[in-house]
Amino acid sequence: MYNLVMKDLKLGVSPFFFFLPLLTGALMLIPGWIYLLVPLYFCWLTIPNMFAGLKVQNDLIFTTMMPVTKKDMVKARVAVIVLLELLHLVIAMIFGIFTLRLYPEMIYYFFAPNMGFWGICFVMLALFNLTFIPIYYKTAYKYGNATIASITVAMLFALIAQWVGIQNSYVADIFVGSGMNDTALHASIFTAGVLIFIASTIVAYRIGVRRFQKVEAQ
Repeated sequence: MYNLVMKDLKLGVSPFFFFLPLLTGALMLIPGWIYLLVPLYFCWLTIPNMFAGLKVQNDLIFTTMMPVTKKDMVKARVAVIVLLELLHLVIAMIFGIFTLRLYPEMIYYFFAPNMGFWGICFVMLALFNLTFIPIYYKTAYKYGNATIASITVAMLFALIAQWVGIQNSYVADIFVGSGMNDTALHASIFTAGVLIFIASTIVAYRIGVRRFQKVEAQ
């Protein structure tokens, strides 16, 4: 599987998409911005372009000719997706720390970039994976419907989460009000988000494997 991951990283992912997290992460430095947009750039840019490139390269036919199982093919591709997601989030978190340091008195109308916020981001990407991977592996070739559906789900979650964060005084207090200093609560939200991300990605992977077993190379 290691060789499959390296194949995808070297041939399937443009070098630009390893640099993109620095560009999108820097948006965290904008004071009081809608920071949920930052991880969404992964959904909007990286995934569609990456899978378009794989399709143009006839990656499915090429990979199925290799002495590897379909299970390993899915596992490697999911590993690459998760690696890129974590790259986006970790770099954005680093910029987020600078934001909190640079603007300690900032009044946030949207989510502040604290640990609780990053827990929400993990849940958003969990839903993205849970939608994209199973739909994509119905064919392992056509990525359009999977991309549209997963981006829609992620954006709806972001919209609803942010709306609740503005309209609900309790949620607003946790993330942007006096309660934003409650480190233990934020750490719990972050941990829950990470666990949801892991569980959802594993479920998506298993569904993807089951569906891919029925697919013939095109």
